[in-house]
Amino acid sequence: MSSLLVRNGLVVLPSGVYRWDIKIVDGEVSEVGANLSPSGAEEVIDASGCYVLPGVVDEHVHMREPGLEYKDDFEHGSRAAIKGGVTTVIEHPNTIPPVDSAERLLSKARLLESKAYVDFALLGVLHDSNVHEFENMVAAGAVGFKVFMGPTTGNIPPPSDTSLYEIMEKSGRLRVRVAFHAEDYRLVEYFTERAKRSGRDDPELHIEARPPIAEVYSIVKIATIAKYTGGHAHIVHVTSRDALEAIKLAREQGVDITAETCPHYLLLDLEDYKRHGSLIKVNPPIRGGVHREILIKAVVSGFIDAIGSDHAPHTPAEKYKSIWEAAAGFPGVQTLLPLILDLALRGVVSLTHIPRLLAENPAKLFGLWPYKGSLMPGSSGDLVVVDPEGYTEITTSWLEYKYKLSPYIGLKLRGRIKHVVLRGHVAVREGELTGKRVGVFLGRGSGEGFSRLRK
Repeated sequence: MSSLLVRNGLVVLPSGVYRWDIKIVDGEVSEVGANLSPSGAEEVIDASGCYVLPGVVDEHVHMREPGLEYKDDFEHGSRAAIKGGVTTVIEHPNTIPPVDSAERLLSKARLLESKAYVDFALLGVLHDSNVHEFENMVAAGAVGFKVFMGPTTGNIPPPSDTSLYEIMEKSGRLRVRVAFHAEDYRLVEYFTERAKRSGRDDPELHIEARPPIAEVYSIVKIATIAKYTGGHAHIVHVTSRDALEAIKLAREQGVDITAETCPHYLLLDLEDYKRHGSLIKVNPPIRGGVHREILIKAVVSGFIDAIGSDHAPHTPAEKYKSIWEAAAGFPGVQTLLPLILDLALRGVVSLTHIPRLLAENPAKLFGLWPYKGSLMPGSSGDLVVVDPEGYTEITTSWLEYKYKLSPYIGLKLRGRIKHVVLRGHVAVREGELTGKRVGVFLGRGSGEGFSRLRK
């Protein structure tokens, strides 16, 4: 029997901040409360003066394995995750081959588990040719699905309206959430060609190539079909005021539609295109201005359900090109918690929003709660100890990515991650990785306490 006691910390939960101790036995939280006895604990961590947060569940990562390891791989990506306080990742399916069958899902799970520094769950991908695989992938352990409505890495085509109806019908019947990259394919093609005809090639032109109407048009279609099927829709990387208005209208009509945004939409603005160029090209684009302001307000108000990193690494050769040729996306799993923690310590968002946005809600959306995303007895022993008086400097030496292509390099953020614990294993001690590769595949049903660890 292994046991760990974290003492004297300020435990941060959505309901408040509590001066509690946390005891973890055999990988699960066994006791939470004041002045717990250290008797029987193999190790005691003194968290005096520190915040203790649930381990982060990053619901949106593209670790690039299998098939795209030249960009990055799961070993580098999961090392980066755990160092940044992320103890569970939900890996997206646009790899080579794409995760579009039960066999491919299980094959990917076996491959990644041999390299995992964090626990992980998998999304399957759905398109016109594999809607019939929905049930098989759920049975194999998929915690949800991804549907690409617009052009993206991997060139996975969007489903037809009839396929989308079937997908959402199955989503409602089996109570499985479908995550959408919500940009209309044909509108993106149209506006991209129109922007190219302007003769300009400045990075800001990417915004004109993928305007808010492409996002809104896609969301309205998704919401309409979800309304008539009872499907469960999740709009990832929401970027605009217009998209938030479309989601609000759908919710008022009783649609189960949830929303994620990402740190780059909250932190980067129009002038950053001049500073970083194509490095900050992402899909949908960083819009800045009023959109950024409204997104921050939506996070503060609780309208946004989750914040994911949309970790999407590429090589320098793929990023440092013209805005039309550059690949979209940059790595972000390691900076997810430090960036949002800095916002909280500067008073922009409430500290108690962090466990809801970065742990509890992502786990709930994809069936991993309360095993993940919680610090209550019976939950996975995952936590992060943060020194609020310390600082995190984003440097190339601190980052664990294969290619250190981050627009945040050079920032000094409030708060320092001291320790990270994954199922009772101290994976980061005093800010340094301990080298423990103990991550496992989490199949569907993990949140209900059965089939937690699918070997």
